[in-house]
Amino acid sequence: MSNTFGNIYKLTSYGESHGAAVGGVIDGCPAGIEIDMEFIQNELNRRRPGQSNIVTPRKEPDEVEFLSGIFEGKTTGVPIGFIIRNTNQHSSDYDNLRETYRPSHADFTYQTKYGVRDHRGGGRSSARETIARVVAGAIAKLALRSTGVQINAFTSQVGSIALPGRYTDYDLRKTEESIVRCPDPATSDKMEELIREIRKNGDTIGGIITCVAKNVPVGWGEPVFGKLHAALGGAMLSINAVKGFDYGSGFDGIPYKGSESNDVFVNQDGKITTTTNRSGGIQGGISNGQDIYFRVVFKPVATILMEQDTVDIHGNETTLKARGRHDACVLPRAVPIVEAMTAMTLLDYCLLAKTNH
Repeated sequence: MSNTFGNIYKLTSYGESHGAAVGGVIDGCPAGIEIDMEFIQNELNRRRPGQSNIVTPRKEPDEVEFLSGIFEGKTTGVPIGFIIRNTNQHSSDYDNLRETYRPSHADFTYQTKYGVRDHRGGGRSSARETIARVVAGAIAKLALRSTGVQINAFTSQVGSIALPGRYTDYDLRKTEESIVRCPDPATSDKMEELIREIRKNGDTIGGIITCVAKNVPVGWGEPVFGKLHAALGGAMLSINAVKGFDYGSGFDGIPYKGSESNDVFVNQDGKITTTTNRSGGIQGGISNGQDIYFRVVFKPVATILMEQDTVDIHGNETTLKARGRHDACVLPRAVPIVEAMTAMTLLDYCLLAKTNH
């Protein structure tokens, strides 16, 4: 089972949803990075359950404890070990899943591949594993501060309710003012209303998170198998419930001809730039200095509180109604996860770029 992400800046995560703890080991982090514990904890607070009345009510403090790699407030260059203990499991809620497969979940594939699975909350396939990613992403953000890179993700669509226009039309600093994490109050209210309605019916809904990385310098990424957009796509598709990724004009650019979609180069006060940014800040797999922006599609959460037809581990047809505390829409809590994976990828490629010189 592959549990390590990255080339130079690496995270190896461990733990299950209803185990004693989740955590990780970060290797390849440069020495001398100032560690802002308040910032790291705030990033975890953005992901944790129970933060609003439209997400799962599971109450977890999600407090991180660092075990190594930090001395007198700075990274030392050695592996950074950390742990977040689970404190609020209701494992009995999953007793009916011991021998039953949830539709569209990882239960069947895990059982078939490994011959054993932790049915409590999905075990290793649970989104609770992403806590480790948020910690590593927070440290990556701290390391990227010296480069000026800024990363902002936000909910741009829930079901059929989409944020109109482009990301440049909005003040992304307002994202955290919304419990849905949408920077437009009017659209946020509609999204929130839809999620409440879906939740009341015991169902789930998916949507889209958009992410923007500003001030990424020219030259991060490789031209063939190490393309920056491929790395970002792989990072996003590793997140639970993600079904799609596009960057720049992406699928929206299909109707346009090359003459309409090309980004024209110009000389602006002695600096080469482009008049448009349909490339999404990446050309030939390498960052070009423009904003990197992309979209991540999340499916509706597979675990629903409605009766469904399924089979058990013996192949017998049966019905299932899940119990427990689950998100009706994962997007509000997934925004910091998307940012974390973006930060880890960009720091990794920043360090890789230094090996090219």
